[in-house]
Parts: sequence; structure tokens; C-alpha cells
Amino acid sequence: MNVKVVTAILILAILTILALVLIIVFDPKPKSCSLANEKVLLLKHHDKSLIFADLTPEEIDEVVSYLKKTLQENLVDISEAEPASNCIYSVELLPPTKQDALLYLDKGGPKPRREALVVVYFGSHQEPEIKEYAVGPLPKPTNFNDITAKKYKGKLPYHRRPVIGNEYTQIRNFLYAKEFPKAKSFLKEVFGHNESDIEYFIGLTSAPRGLRSGDRSTWFALFYNTRGSGYFLHPIGLELLVNHKHFDKKKWTVDKVFYNGQYFDTLADLEKQYNAGGITVIKIKNVTPDNDIGSMNPKTNPKPGAPLQFDPTGKRYTVKDNQVSFQSWDFSFGLNVNTGLRFFDIRFNNERIVYEIGTQEAIAVYGSNAPGGMITRYLDGSFGIGRFSFELVRGVDCPYLATYVDTHYLMESETPETTKKSICIFEHNTGMPLRRHYSNMHSMYYGGLTNSVLVVRAVSTLINYDYVWDFIFYQNGVIEAKIYATGYISSSFYFADGKDYGSRVGEHTLGTLHTHFINYKVDIDVGGIANSVMTQDMQFNPLNIPWQTDVKIQRPKVVRNMLETENKAAFEQNAKMPRYIHIASNSTNKWGHPRSYRIQIVSFAGEPLPKESPMENAMGWARYKLAVTKRKEDEPESSSIFNQNDPWTPSVTFSKFINDENIQDQDLVAWITVGFLHIPPLGGPPKHCHSRKRCWVLP
Repeated sequence: MNVKVVTAILILAILTILALVLIIVFDPKPKSCSLANEKVLLLKHHDKSLIFADLTPEEIDEVVSYLKKTLQENLVDISEAEPASNCIYSVELLPPTKQDALLYLDKGGPKPRREALVVVYFGSHQEPEIKEYAVGPLPKPTNFNDITAKKYKGKLPYHRRPVIGNEYTQIRNFLYAKEFPKAKSFLKEVFGHNESDIEYFIGLTSAPRGLRSGDRSTWFALFYNTRGSGYFLHPIGLELLVNHKHFDKKKWTVDKVFYNGQYFDTLADLEKQYNAGGITVIKIKNVTPDNDIGSMNPKTNPKPGAPLQFDPTGKRYTVKDNQVSFQSWDFSFGLNVNTGLRFFDIRFNNERIVYEIGTQEAIAVYGSNAPGGMITRYLDGSFGIGRFSFELVRGVDCPYLATYVDTHYLMESETPETTKKSICIFEHNTGMPLRRHYSNMHSMYYGGLTNSVLVVRAVSTLINYDYVWDFIFYQNGVIEAKIYATGYISSSFYFADGKDYGSRVGEHTLGTLHTHFINYKVDIDVGGIANSVMTQDMQFNPLNIPWQTDVKIQRPKVVRNMLETENKAAFEQNAKMPRYIHIASNSTNKWGHPRSYRIQIVSFAGEPLPKESPMENAMGWARYKLAVTKRKEDEPESSSIFNQNDPWTPSVTFSKFINDENIQDQDLVAWITVGFLHIPPLGGPPKHCHSRKRCWVLP
């Protein structure tokens, strides 16, 4: 053959190969057999899921505009609200009743009315109050309904309202303009206070705000403001009790002052005793990059080349609007502004197994020998678990190739806000086989299945803590809810017997003891809504061996029971509970066993607040690791955003849900609590240890 012809053929072959390689490498939609599967998955999506979709910015705008025109209450922009103002606090989706939703989803009934839930502050009323309204139908509302009395069995007192950003600003201005000048020498000489810098100190709020119902006074612990770093680790030892209950800000007062183990009536009293040499002073240098134990700047250059995960044949899940389809799974998702991630109409193999699952509340109970720490019992829903779910960093917070979803909300604003990429969805290879067996006896074979799961994630930053919320869907029908806690510890000034309340993590820093509890609502529907609670465990029974009756053995035997009432299905944190708890259908599989889903809890919870505490009723769900109740529309949530500032007379008392009602063949809800005790480490970096607490729902 002619050399030129051969050369031409070789060049053509090389160019063809190169072209194919370029197509494979750079084609954003690689062609593979998986695309056929993706087309099938896309067919699963339907618009019915939109009844659970979070409100759009357009819907929120319509609701705000409608209420401002209709209420005739002189609603002001909440960002400029005074204590006596009327203003809209929040707007969110009001989910349809379960009855209406199932009629529409399963039986072709009418589409449920789409409504918004609106919280409004009425500070100008003769008796100031909070009201909740159902506003609809959306997208163009034409009426509103005051649902406050029905939902809370009465009025919502005004002192229960969550503190808004403008109130915090007003408190800061009050301290800098009126109070700090009373201790000018003390602040300057002990802390190097720069009077011209209004952000020289940061005040960390405590909660609840007072000691009895009706109070609105808050301990603020002061920290050096380490801009761009974790100020939570730099307490200065000065704490102020601010009484901000009065509607006239000129009548606000500092009712008590704490410094380095001593209490004073006022800042002027502290200044007087300081000038007289009557108090023990610890002079602290301001924070510099060299002594900033809260800095996240790496001490050494990070090593490059961390492993990456990719989708070799494209994504094996699809997301359309608020609906996800993955292998045998289909579900709707959203982000509630108060409680965070939640899911509706979860189906496996096209059969609903969960109607609703989501976070309800997260609390942190602190201990300290300083007032701000010893009094603090944070109920994070009051601050906004969903509201503080910020943008996720691609490749760090979630895999680089994850699907990122924007969310929209309205809280403390007149216009909706959009948080870019605040939810991520991705398939994840856990690195552990879901099942496998290697046979080397009688026959040689191997069988195994990659444990690839779908993860839906959001991360909430609540002051110092970062909570990573995961809901994980397994190929075998398992749903796992998992929380990771990271970020920074909260701290107090170290003095005297501080080590009895935590660990010393810095020269003047006490990492304070605290407990975390997180509550989930799981509305399980196995084979329909008529379910029961079945338990399984084991016991050893003595047995004389049948073939040699003079020999006795202990034979393990399965023990099964049905729990008939709510009280029997409520297990307190330290109570023994059956090792297997199932939500069971009244139908059976082909072997005669009830079709069921198992609830498995993995938790390392500390002690819940004792029942004798006057504020325990506000977080009563934390005393139970599991409580199963009959589902009721008037028991939609285990907590309330109004419990934080009046835990002595809570707006929602979870213990009232458990009233010995029959739970056999009923529509049931499992309330699951997980948690962990955190005693900051004795050594090592003071940043929060990486803790994982989770609850599982298993088949």
C-alpha cells in the first residue's frame, strides 16, 4: 500500500479518536444508557406535589400587599418597628389538612385551597397581642381568617413575641448611648474600650428573657468583637441584665451588672467601686491575630488533592419544582422558615410510607457560673432554623456536583428574601456495601450491592452553632435523619469554680457544659393511615432438652406486643424501651407478618430539664426519646416560636398530646428526640467537636 495512503488513514484515525475523546470529555450531557432511565424518572414528576411547595416570592408579595390594604391597622415596615408598632413578622406556607391532601392525591378530589400563614404583631392595641392569620386563596388572596384563638386556645400575649433585629439594635444603642458612659473609666482602662466604635463589644443574648411569665429582661454577655473570626471565644467577664419590656425605650434599664464573679446594681455602681479600688480586676488585652483562638485561618497550607465524587453516567435522580425522584423514591420537600427541612408524601415503589417528616425544634440548655450562661435555654425555632439556612459552599458543604436549590422566605421584612443554594441534593456512595456475600464453601460466588444513597441537606447557623441537617434515602427503603453539630462553642468568662461547669479552653475562656435535644415529627403511613405500634424483643426461657430431659438450656424467644394507648407508647429518656418498635399496618405480607416500618434511634442525649423546672413544659417533648400519638390537625407541631420568651406558660405544651388515647388502627405520628451532651474538650482546639446524632426509620 502507498505510504501516503497509510499515513492519511492513520492521521484520519487519530483525528477521529481525538474527536471522540473531546466529545466524551466536554459533552455536558454524556450519552449513556442512564439517559433512558432519566427520561423514565422525569415521567414520575407531577404537579400535585405543588400543594406542599413553599411560597413563591410573588405569592408572598401578594399576601403582604393584601393584608396592608385589608387589615387597616397601620402596618409599618418591621425593620423600622418600635415596640408599640403594628407589623408583619413572617409569612409562610400553611399546609393543607391531611384529609384534603389525601383526597386530592389519592382519589382525584378537588385541589386543596392554597393558603399562607401570617404572624402579625399588634403593639398599638389597647391590649397588645400577636395574631396568626390564614390568608388565601393563593396566588391572589381574597380573604383572611384569624386562627389564633382556635390554634392556641386563647390569645397570644405580646411579651411572647420573638425579639426582632430592630429591637436588638435599639438595645445596643441604649447601652452605648446611655449606659456605657456610666462606667467610662472602667471600660477604657480594663478593656481598652474605644468609645467611637459602636461595635467594639458584641453582646450575646441569653434566653428566656426573665424569670416569670410577662418578663422581658435579657442577660447580655459581652465579648470582644473579633471581626472575621469567632467572637464567641473571647468573653470579657462583663454581663448586663437589660430590662426592655417598656414600650418607651427611654424607660429601659440595666437592672443588674455582673463582672468577674461579682454582682452590682448598676454600671455606675461598678464604676464607683472600681475607682475606689474595691473590686478585683483582670485586665485583658484585645484580640490580635496572634492570640485569636477562634480564627479559622489554617495554621498550615492545606494539602491539595482531596478525593472528589462524580457521576460517571450523569445524575440518577431528578428534581422538578419541589419534587425529587430517585430510583424507587418520590417525595416533596421544602424549608420551613422556623423549623427547617421538611418532606411530604414520601413514596417508595409508588406507595406512600410517610406523609410528613421534618424537624420540629432544637434546644440547648447551658450551665455556667456566670448569669448569661446559667440562665440560657435556647429554643432555636424561635430564632428561625430555616431562616438561618444560608448559601452552601460547593465542594465543601456539599459535593461539587450536587444539585443546589434556592429558597424564599419572609421574616422581619416587608419583601421576600431569596437564599441562593440553601438546599443541596446529591447521590452519595457511602463506601460501605449495602449487602454482600463471598461464598467459598460448596460453591464459589460473590454478590454485593453498592450502598448509594440520596441526601437532601441544609445547614443552619444559629449564633455560634452550625447544624448540618441530612435526610437520607436508601435503596432498600430506609429513611435516615441525621444531624451534625459544628461551628463554635459558646463560652463564659473563666473564673473561680468554672471547671465545675465545663472546661477551660483559653486563658479567660470557659467552654460551658450544655445539652442538645432535637425533635422530629414523623407521620408514618404504612399500607394506609390505619396503623398500630408493635414491639419486638427477646427473652431467655428455660427448656428441658426434648431428647435429653435431664439437661436444661436457656432458649431465646421472640416477644411481641401491641401498645394500645399513647401513654404506653411514650418512652422517657432514661426509660427502658423495646429494642424493636414498629409502626405496623393492619395488613400482612405473604408470610403473615404485619407490614411495618421500624423506628431505630441512635442518640447520646444528656439529661433533659427536670420536670420540677417551671419552664420544662415549654420543651416537654425532650423528656421522651419516642412518643407515638394519635394524629390530630390541632397538634401540628411539638413546639412554638412563642415558647422561647414565655416558657412558664408555653403556647404549645407537648405533654398535653399524650392523654392515653387509643392508638390501635389509628393515624399515628411518631415524635422522635435525639441529642447529645457536650462537655467541651479538655485539650485541643476550642472549636466545636464534630458530633453526629441521628434517628432512623427502618423497614
